[in-house]
Amino acid sequence: MAKVVSVNISERKGTIKHPVESIDLKVGHGVVNDAHAGDWHRQVSLLDLSSFDKMHNQATVELGPGIFAENITTEGVDLWHLPVGTRLEIGDTLLEITQIGKECHRHCQVFRQVGDCVMPREGIFAIVLKEGTIMSGHAIKIIPTIRVAILTISDKGSTGERVDRSGPALADALQGKAQVAMQEILPDEFELIKSKLIEYADKDFDLVFTTGGTGFAPRDVTPEATMAVVERQTPGIAEAIRAKSLEITPFAMLSRATAGIRGKTLIINFPGSPKAALECLEVFLPVMNHAVETLRGDAYECAQPGAR
Repeated sequence: MAKVVSVNISERKGTIKHPVESIDLKVGHGVVNDAHAGDWHRQVSLLDLSSFDKMHNQATVELGPGIFAENITTEGVDLWHLPVGTRLEIGDTLLEITQIGKECHRHCQVFRQVGDCVMPREGIFAIVLKEGTIMSGHAIKIIPTIRVAILTISDKGSTGERVDRSGPALADALQGKAQVAMQEILPDEFELIKSKLIEYADKDFDLVFTTGGTGFAPRDVTPEATMAVVERQTPGIAEAIRAKSLEITPFAMLSRATAGIRGKTLIINFPGSPKAALECLEVFLPVMNHAVETLRGDAYECAQPGAR
């Protein structure tokens, strides 16, 4: 399990940090009482113990937590393999990775004393999204960046006769949970929907949420277009959404929405009503991270040594 083995601070930049019992993190600031704190993109630095092993043949001094000027020394996760945007839940705090490695300052105390510094190569930097306290022993939960495309299916919406409210509502609800990288509107045309869904999957979106075209109307063809695209069905998602929706309205039984997987992209149909679409999203959110991790083949939810 990935965990914190030491937390460290320094009063001046360019100096080795010393371990402390705990550190307090503040949004827009970083580590309280640390020289590197401030309203910038490198508020908190992290380095894993596995990086220390690469220095044993070069360093002439004893290597310990904080010697490479990292705020948080970890164990059990190859931090440098985590992409920018990945979030780290540590204790009651939440961090977001903003940078991998940095420029090496050969005049700093670290370089002068150790003779080299692994931090520029394998250290990571993050900003604070949620405040709290971190101490040795805290587990690290790694939350990958999830890329989402939202496709609204509406004849009137595609021509501007009706304002799309469902797509933006879903995007707003996903803030802080996923990156909405694409929002588009299409008419209720089978081939257009099918082509767009294939395009999204080819661009390696983790999730595609459609909204609209799931009812009994003659031009409601979103489920048919989805089924023409997916390679594996995921009936449990649609079943869970319908079951929960039935607690709200009996009209939920009229939904023909479906879900399935193409490549490593999960496609889920939501209804066209903004309220209903949000209710359906809420059903899926508790399993969203695990679904994406499983599709990717990652082990981020409970990272093990060497996890990618």
